[in-house]
Amino acid sequence: MSESDIFSTPRFPARFTSHGMRHRAIVGIGGNIGDVADRFARVVDYLNHGGVARVLATSPLLKNPPFGYSDQPDFLNGVMVVETALSAHSLMRYLLWVEKRFGRKRVFRNGPRTVDLDIIFYDQLRIRTRRLVLPHPHFHERDSVMIPLRLLKDGSV
Repeated sequence: MSESDIFSTPRFPARFTSHGMRHRAIVGIGGNIGDVADRFARVVDYLNHGGVARVLATSPLLKNPPFGYSDQPDFLNGVMVVETALSAHSLMRYLLWVEKRFGRKRVFRNGPRTVDLDIIFYDQLRIRTRRLVLPHPHFHERDSVMIPLRLLKDGSV
């Protein structure tokens, strides 16, 4: 097991211009296959040019060991503040589509992945449906969310 490290790239941490969309979400981003930092930068650029959701801020990235299935490379994780006009369910569908666009294949639970996008918070909503639970369950138990979230909220961005 390796130690966790915090580091920066040109897009993590960063701040971007708001376009005044109605809703705000905190979206977790993670991955451990290929050039993950470059892929994260391309995801941010894709979101910022797609017109559906815009990234307002990103946290520094955290390199940390996998959980669940441990026989895989370390993960990079971060969080993004995203603005959108989409509902929470529509945003989730869109993020799942973005994952596929960037090569995500769901082989098995907690397995390696090119990119993983999870809504952690959406406005102040509490939702519990078959397809979406908000806030994201167990987010507070995961360093991969809490450390980047703390850095984002502490103004490290």
